[in-house]
Amino acid sequence: MAIDFTVQMIQATVNFEQSLGNETKRTGSAFFVNAPDPQGRPRTVLVTARHLVQTMPNDQARLGLRFQQPDGAWRLRWSTVQVRVAGIPQWTEHPAQDVAVMTVQVPPEIARAAIPLEWLAQSDTFERYDVGPGDEMVTLGYPGGYSANKLGFPILRAGRIASYPLGPLTEFPTFILDFTVIAGHSGGPVFMPEDARRRSGQAGLTRPFVAGVLAQSSDRLELGFVVHAQFVREAIALMDHPSAGAASVAAEAVP
Repeated sequence: MAIDFTVQMIQATVNFEQSLGNETKRTGSAFFVNAPDPQGRPRTVLVTARHLVQTMPNDQARLGLRFQQPDGAWRLRWSTVQVRVAGIPQWTEHPAQDVAVMTVQVPPEIARAAIPLEWLAQSDTFERYDVGPGDEMVTLGYPGGYSANKLGFPILRAGRIASYPLGPLTEFPTFILDFTVIAGHSGGPVFMPEDARRRSGQAGLTRPFVAGVLAQSSDRLELGFVVHAQFVREAIALMDHPSAGAASVAAEAVP
């Protein structure tokens, strides 16, 4: 049976928030990636925006996890995640880009919802599939802390690539997506699904892929700034080689 890429992305995306007291909270988005450790053991990695975790002042945050029951019904359960231990950050951040990753312990059914590392675009993916300005991409997240329903599923938005050029990544590590961005979108995945609308005359994709992470926004211009997924790969590689620099792990970030 064919994999519905968009549904898989929805299931891998979660609300990531921290209570600040006085009925306020710091809220954003995140998604799970299955990135095996150097010994090949399964590992669930939470991917989000670096500025989101950096601005969470407390040691604990929470994730909105969804579980499907035998009868097909879903239920939402909030789970605590330790973002700091005695004030020490538990995440690994990319040294130059707005990306943070951390290993999380989740129930098996949640781990199975994590997307494969291979779905993350590499440095040459846009060129390989002739991705360019005007192409449509989709993002998932929790704008304003809102979800699509009481079960905590993310809200899906779409926008077109609004910047040029898109590479090389050493010169252009981010690109602009034209859609209305609201606080809470940060950390969510941006991807090109199977049925993405392409520029006139283009054939369909060979396969869909995750293009990057929504990192920053311009509320005045209603634009989103997306960090390329290659830098997520590099951040995950830094989890296993924390003393290495981004340049030295770039090659290891490609399976």
